[in-house]
Amino acid sequence: MVAHLLRLKLALLRNGLRRSPWQLVGMAIAGLYALGVVSTLIIVLVLLRNAGAETAHTAVVLGGSAALIGWGVIPVVASATDMTLDPSRFSTFAIPMRQMLTGLALGGLIGIPGVATTLVALATVVTWSRDVLPALAALVGACLGVMTCVVLAKVVTTATASLAASRRFKDISAIAFMVPLVLLGPIVAGVGRSVSASAGFLPEFARTLAWTPLGAPWALGGDVASGRPAEAAVKLLVSVAVLGLLAWCWKLLLERALVTPPYAGAGKRRGGRLGLFGVLPATPAGAVMARSLTYWIRDPRYSGSLVVIPLLPVVLGFQGTQTGSYGSLAFLAPVSAFILAWSISADVSYDNTAFALHLATGVRGVADRLGRALACTAFALPVVLVFSIGYAAFTRNWAALPGQLGLSLGILFTGLGLSSVVSARYTVTVPLPGDSPFKKPPGNVGQTMAVQFVGMMVLMVLVLPEGVLLAAHAIKGNVLFGWLNLAAGIVLGLALFLAGVRLGGKWLDARGPELLAQVNVNR
Repeated sequence: MVAHLLRLKLALLRNGLRRSPWQLVGMAIAGLYALGVVSTLIIVLVLLRNAGAETAHTAVVLGGSAALIGWGVIPVVASATDMTLDPSRFSTFAIPMRQMLTGLALGGLIGIPGVATTLVALATVVTWSRDVLPALAALVGACLGVMTCVVLAKVVTTATASLAASRRFKDISAIAFMVPLVLLGPIVAGVGRSVSASAGFLPEFARTLAWTPLGAPWALGGDVASGRPAEAAVKLLVSVAVLGLLAWCWKLLLERALVTPPYAGAGKRRGGRLGLFGVLPATPAGAVMARSLTYWIRDPRYSGSLVVIPLLPVVLGFQGTQTGSYGSLAFLAPVSAFILAWSISADVSYDNTAFALHLATGVRGVADRLGRALACTAFALPVVLVFSIGYAAFTRNWAALPGQLGLSLGILFTGLGLSSVVSARYTVTVPLPGDSPFKKPPGNVGQTMAVQFVGMMVLMVLVLPEGVLLAAHAIKGNVLFGWLNLAAGIVLGLALFLAGVRLGGKWLDARGPELLAQVNVNR
């Protein structure tokens, strides 16, 4: 039965790659990236063989503890990306619990994370191959550490299965996971500075972690190499006891999951509340705007953009602290305007089959385009104004405000008009409703990239007048160019906005059924 579960895992992985060549390409890219990281870590661990025992012990324990934390945290927000061998699917099969636990645990090693962790863990044997006993102790610790990682991940995913089935939990966890990704640069730099400033603290911290479940299995080789066999024996008992406790908890959780699988049905709601539909005008454009604003608030595929925007000042400000110049903050308002305006270029694709509602109700294309664009403008315009004025106040360069505001407004209005045309002409492969915003379904990736790239190039050409006026203001220093840029950004931007809405609406009226057929293919 254990071998059958492993073959099933491999078959599911193989069939998933056969669904689309692009999935195979994505797996290859992820594999190459993991290979680079794993190779680097293995080289470091091999080089630590010639380092001092305390240095090697500190590095191995801290790295192993970080791996355990990662295996315990990441599955909470990434569980929806790999549902192969989901325990709830075996609820109708009378599989002995011991065999199921063994098969699922070993199946957790199949995949890029499992293989990468195993290879790096086995490289610690080379680190402690200074003698036979330390190498054997490191091998035992590596096996215990890897299995603890896998079983811990299984405990976490099984315990949170009912939460993971909740749409609200998926939305919140996906958005929360984006925050550290956007702030990865400042976080890594901050951790690096802290490590450099407290290099003497790390060995003591590693010795403390070595007595906890996080670091105990990774400390076995170092303790034996340093002549502390009694401590190694105690930590071995701790590691075995922790692994046994996790396995027992997983067994209890799995038994409950097999009897009562998680249910993701809709909860009861009281009616009579129209929300934004009761606030905005009772017109076709107002109804579309209310629907789009609801999406922006409740759909993580949209709201993810709103999470990124307030983090941009942090990232650009951090870059300024590193270089000593805060000139990069001048791009804050224009970049935010572009991100928000271009975010509706795949609106019809994000609607998926719900786009049929627009066709069935007979909404005119112009009203559809206008409602979606106004929904984005409702919060994009205040963001652009705040960022532009905030930069002028921060740099005390109020003379540059009209020029920068003109460029930002030009990008916003022109981008909204262009996005209204693009989303009425092309559909792209996007995460399906309810899926994680990080999930990429199989599809025509080449067309998607071409549409995005060409659209960005067209937008750059359309805002070229504002860019030229901004450059003239910077070179000549004449405030008149700044005010001309503000006028051009508003007038020309609004003109292109209205033209894009009209052209997009015309194309939507003509191609509505064809667009619906295309989004059905993208499912």
